[in-house]
Parts: sequence; structure tokens; C-alpha cells
Amino acid sequence: MSNNEQFKILIIEDEKPIQRFLSILTSGHGYDVKSADNGKDGLWHVVNWKPNLILLDLGLPDTDGLDFTRQLRTWTETPIIVISARDKESEKVQALDVGANDYLTKPFGSEELLARIRVALRWVTSSEQQDITEYRFGNITIDLVMQQITRDDELLHVTPTEYKIVTLLAKNMGKVLTHKQILKDVWGDNYSEHSHYVRVHVAQLRHKIEAVPAQPKYLITETGVGYRLLSDH
Repeated sequence: MSNNEQFKILIIEDEKPIQRFLSILTSGHGYDVKSADNGKDGLWHVVNWKPNLILLDLGLPDTDGLDFTRQLRTWTETPIIVISARDKESEKVQALDVGANDYLTKPFGSEELLARIRVALRWVTSSEQQDITEYRFGNITIDLVMQQITRDDELLHVTPTEYKIVTLLAKNMGKVLTHKQILKDVWGDNYSEHSHYVRVHVAQLRHKIEAVPAQPKYLITETGVGYRLLSDH
């Protein structure tokens, strides 16, 4: 647990029982934790305490969590995991599109939350690294210098679009990207409503990188929201 002590987690949640549960859970796994009951206090902690990760409830008493996320994204890339009772897919997509890194719907399991936290903090660590030349997951290697993908050191024949998609997901390893985010990055702003483009290319990618395409281990669908790429751990 001592490895977690370097990470600071800010909980912004006005429901005291949930705030207390989150605080006990995360501090019990070695994280340095602070809590805020509202957006104003939460913002003060973000500015002055500089957390590595924010657990954010959308239903705050003084501000909407979506507006709060938009505000933060104008000046910081600190990962945000939204924790909310709002369970509509459209609301998940909206939160992710305005800049949240992940979304958990109440109620949720302790292990699921801890896994999402580990993913978000790995993103923090990897984003601080300079001159990354490759990404690996399973037996797949993405070589950014040669712009090619290999499986067990054998070259995979992927299209330029497939390469862009899997590289984008690899750069955001573990983070769910919405259809809109993928479309904007790969195809451009004019294709934001063409989500079927993404589905077709992801299906093709799975046949190339997954051992069992119908039961993907790495390229995971977040139903109605988008996709995330998982590593082995």
C-alpha cells in the first residue's frame, strides 16, 4: 500500500455516508485523501492541494458536476472519475465528452472503484513520461516510430484508420472514449454523428488483435457510450 501514498485523491461528494465510505476505502488502501462537500470547496482543494485524481459527484448543492468538469478542463488535466446516481447512457456520454475520464453509477462495488482508480492513476504516471515510442498490451505491440502493429512479433496488416483508432485508445489506456471523441480525433469534427464508422472499424480491429473477437479481452465496448482498451493488469 505504501506505493499509493504518493497519490492524492480528492473526493467531492455532498452525501456524508458516501463521502465517508469513499474516504475510508481509499485511505485504507494507502492513498492520501481529502474531501469536499461542494464545488466551491472542491475547487479550492484542486487549486491549492493539487490532487492526482478527483472523485466527483454530479449532484452537488452549489453547482452541476458537468459544469464543474468543464471549468476544470479549461486549465487542468487532472483525471476525474464521475460517481453519480444518474444512470442514463446519454448522461454518461455527456460527462465523458466534457472531460471526465471515467464514470461509475451508484451503487457500485469497492473493487470496481479501486480498479478504476488504479487505471486513472496509471494514466497520470504514463502521461508524465516523455518520448514514449511504443504501447504494449497482451501479445500486441504498437510501434509509434515505425507506425506499425505486431502480434507475437509478426506484423499485423491494419488500415491507417484502424491504426489511428487503436493508437488513440492505447494513449488513453483504460480510459473510456466516447464515439464522439474517437470520431473527432480520427475522422474530424464533421463526422461526430457517424458512430457506425467506429463500430465497423472496431469490429475489424478485434479480428486482428483479439484471440476470440466475439469475447474481447482488450478492446472493450462500453454499451451506448464508446470503447476502452485494457492492458493485462
